[in-house]
Amino acid sequence: MKKFALICAALMLPVSAIAQTTVVLPGEVRTYVMEQKTPSVTFEGEIVVGQPLPETVEIHTIPEQPDFAYAIVNEKRVIINPKTRAVVEVVQ
Repeated sequence: MKKFALICAALMLPVSAIAQTTVVLPGEVRTYVMEQKTPSVTFEGEIVVGQPLPETVEIHTIPEQPDFAYAIVNEKRVIINPKTRAVVEVVQ
């Protein structure tokens, strides 16, 4: 029985490791980011949701939306959590 419990626990591990928190963006955040004329910066690396951008990438605040910021990186508009610098969404 103990062996069965260990196997079940091992099978559940990947499921919990993959789980992510979903962030609901207010529509005005996406609209604001799409309207900005900020120049794009080059970043040698992959932009991954959930991963922070390095300090070398300048992020810009969004008026009246303190929980969100943005950057334009490698010609892609990226919404960021300004506290953690983590990528929330890549806007297409």
